[in-house]
Order: sequence, then structure tokens, then C-alpha cells
Amino acid sequence: MRHLLTPLLLATRNRFLPGGRVSPRGLGIILFSLGVAVVIHLISLRVVGYFQEQSELGIILSLKIFEMTWIILFAMVIFSCMVAAVSTIFLSKDNEILFAAPQHPARLFALRYLSTSLYTGWMLFLFMLPVLLAYGRVFGAGPWYWPLLPVSLLGVILAATGTGLLATIILVNLFPARRTKDIILYLSICFGVLIYLMFRLLRPEELVNPDNYGHFVEYLSAVATPAAPYIPAAWAANLLSLYLLDRELDLLLLALLVVTPIALFILGEGAMSRWFFRGYSKAYESFGGGSRFGATAADYRPRPWYSLFHKEAKTFLRDSTEWAQLFMVGALIIVYLYNFKILPLDRAFIREEYLANLIAFLNIGLTGFVCASLAARFVYPSISAEGGAIVLLQSSPLSMRNYLLRKFLFYLAPFTLLALLLILLSNHLLGVAGPIWWISVALILPLTWAVLAMAVGFGAIYADFKAENRAATLGGWGAVLFLLTALTFEVTLIFGAAWPAWRVVRRWLHHGVLNGGDLLLPVAGLVVAALLAFAVALFFFLKGVKALDTLS
Repeated sequence: MRHLLTPLLLATRNRFLPGGRVSPRGLGIILFSLGVAVVIHLISLRVVGYFQEQSELGIILSLKIFEMTWIILFAMVIFSCMVAAVSTIFLSKDNEILFAAPQHPARLFALRYLSTSLYTGWMLFLFMLPVLLAYGRVFGAGPWYWPLLPVSLLGVILAATGTGLLATIILVNLFPARRTKDIILYLSICFGVLIYLMFRLLRPEELVNPDNYGHFVEYLSAVATPAAPYIPAAWAANLLSLYLLDRELDLLLLALLVVTPIALFILGEGAMSRWFFRGYSKAYESFGGGSRFGATAADYRPRPWYSLFHKEAKTFLRDSTEWAQLFMVGALIIVYLYNFKILPLDRAFIREEYLANLIAFLNIGLTGFVCASLAARFVYPSISAEGGAIVLLQSSPLSMRNYLLRKFLFYLAPFTLLALLLILLSNHLLGVAGPIWWISVALILPLTWAVLAMAVGFGAIYADFKAENRAATLGGWGAVLFLLTALTFEVTLIFGAAWPAWRVVRRWLHHGVLNGGDLLLPVAGLVVAALLAFAVALFFFLKGVKALDTLS
């Protein structure tokens, strides 16, 4: 087993510690990541503290949000694991070498189990640990709370990985998939149904609607009822919540968190030993052929723009681990917009039109974060996905600047349509009109384009042309740094535009009409925001061009 883990450990060490030491760039990324974690911790501290200062209902709601966060992140890790498992177990390039070696498939499952946990679990640590620390500080947690945190996080991550790997191995053998695309399609549909059912079982709209209950006690009872009590994420949430409230340690829940990953690992080993080669052969079955190559030399027309777009589209469609995720993106968009539909604006403590405009403005940042997350998943790895073909691109008449520009333009249209779809439909559901409608549209476009250019630039700077698959590319420093930089840029842009937007919206709500002087400040602010976005996009784009030009 040690020999199997050595390449993974050395690759991870060289990725984060090149030359066996922390480089200035790595040190900067570490400090930047710590800064973002501190910001998340301070925001969580403020929010949880606000709930804590309220009545008993505030405490119950804060713990309900705590539980929902655990469950949603658990589902996200399972989804990431199922998508990555097909690549790491069945489509990995080193499978032929590993399975030709005198190693039992159970040991190879342990290798894939650890690597998949590493690639898909870092996000849970990055976003959950600062929040958990904030809950501990606000509730004045006892000494046992702090060692329970890593145990709970590791238990949930390893249970999610075991569930995803086991489900992937079984599903690949159950469905008669003649193509790898069909495998991912089935996984995406099954997980989409799982997410939908889990979301409906959580019933988040009931948390803020006590009017549906005849008595306040019934409302408290319904809110306090555990959601999905039979999954590891709920066990972790209930274990920590019980200790935060009553300083009681539930040994049964702790034992379940420790034993469940071990049981899932053993079941996965058995499934790997029994069904791997059958699923492996299915993953590489022929798709039927039948294509005829009728083009002749006379039909050839050199069209660089069309050729690169055509190549990018074919690469995307051939990689089923990419296009099948569009089903989940569609489901997430529906859930995203559904949240705006059920917002109880009429029961807020401020005027409904003020609250609707405030949410519409903050929605610019949320939409930008969605676009940044999708850019990290689809755009950032697209440079590394060239693999050895990057040598052909370097030797072609096409410059690296034009190559990255075409890569950027290929993804420009779908991301622009997605951003406008989220902004316009959410504004419609909120019933927003007037200046905030135009401000949100005018601000989301340069923000989205800048994030897209940053994804291309970071993908070129931190390109790994030897990565086995796109999932492996997302496990490096570059992906983390891109997300943190994009998030910082979006927050800066939103905060900078907040005051001009508030002035013009307040004027509109008070008087119902705007003159030229009222529009001067917001227009100037939007121009400055567009120039800042252009400068940031150009900076990272040129850095990416330089990185590819100096690539040896």
C-alpha cells in the first residue's frame, strides 16, 4: 500500500511545496486563504451572535441553519465524489499500469478512496471550519467541542466519499451503458432527484413562516424537528448542537460517525473486488462507429476561429463528466430562483419595496459567486485539459494570446446568458423595477466577464498538462487562489457600488422620478466599476498569456 500512495503523496507535496520548501507564491496563497477564512469566521460570528441575542426562537433557528448547512455540504461532496469517481476509478490513465501490477483491487480502491477524499473534501474544510469555530465561540463551547470538530468533519467527508464511490461502482454495473456519457448521465439524474427530495424534506420556507401554525409551540416543535436524521451530516450536526446546548456528549452519534465511514469503506472494497472489471470493460465499450470521413483536401478551409471553437465544443461534448453536470446546474438554477419566489417580504420589519431592492442588489454578488463557481469547474481546467496537445498549439501559427482570447470568447456567451437569466428572473420574482433593475444588469455583465477572464488567466498560469483528468486539476493551489481572488474582487465591486446605488434607489422610491443630476453618480460609479473589471481581467489574462509563452 505504501508504494501505491507514494506517487500521490509526492505529487501533492510537489504541487504545494515545490522543491521541498514553501515558495513565496505558496506563502502568499496560504496567507490569503487564512485571510478569507478569518473573514468567513467574523461574518459567521456576527450572524450567529445576532441569533444568540434573540429569544429561544433565535437559538433554535441558528441551530436549524447549522443543520441545513451540514446536510447541503454533505450532498455537494457526494455529488463531487460521484462525478470524480468515474474519472478516478474507471477512466484514469494509470489504470492499465496499476491493474497490471500484482496488487489486489481492494488496495487500489483504498488509493482511489484517499485521493477522491482529498480532491472533494477540501472545500468542506475551507468553508465549514470557520463557521464551526464561530458557533463554538458564541455558545461558549466546552473543552470537548474542539476535538469533536475534526472528528465530525472527517467522519462526514469520509462517509460522503464512501457513499459516492460505492454508488458509482454499483450504478456502472447496473446500467447497460455502451458509452461513458450514459454512465455520468444516469449519475447526474439520480443525484438531481436526491437533491430535490432532500431540499423538499428540509422545507426551508417554513423556518420564517409561523403564520402557518395555529400555536407558537407547534411552530417551535416543527422547527426543532431534525431534518434527514438518518444521514451522517445530520449526526454531526446533532452531535455538535447537543453539546453546544447541554454540554452532553452523545456517544451513539459519535460512534456512528466513526463506524459508518469504516463500514462504507469495507463495502466499497467488496464492490470493487467483485464488480470493477465488469464496469471497467463497460466504460470502454465501443460507441458503434459508423462515421464516414468523406472530406477531401479540396474541402479544407483554414478558419482559426471556427476550428478552435469546433474543437472546444467537441472536447466538451465528448467528455461526459463535463456536459452531464449541466443537468445539475439546471436543477441548482431552479432552486436558486425558487428561493426568491418564497421570500416572505411582506412580513419583514422594513418596507417591502426597500427590502426587495436591497435583495436585488445583493443578488448581484450571489450571481457573481455562482458564475465564479461554474468558471472554476468548467473554464479553469479547460487549459490543462489540452494535455500533450499544448505542444501542437505552441508550434502552430496561432499565438498564445489569440488562443486564450478564443478560449475566453467560447465561454463568453453561455456565462453571459446565465448571469442575465439569474438577474432578470430574480428581479422579476422580486417585483423590482426602476434604477436597481438597470444597475444590476449593468454591474453583473462586467463582473461576469472579469471573472471569466480571471478563470482563463489562472488556468493558464497554473496549468497542469500532466493531470489525469479535470478533477485532479481542481485540487491544486490555482483553483483555490482563483476562487478566493474572484470572491474578493466581487465583494470589492459590490461594496464600491453600494452607496451610489442606494442614493439613486432612495430618490426613486421617495419621488418616483429621477433627473440628470441624480443619474450622474450611479453612471459614474458603473463606469468606474467597468474600468476596474476591465483592468483586473486584462491583468490576469496577460499573466496567463505570459505563462504560456514562457512554457518550456
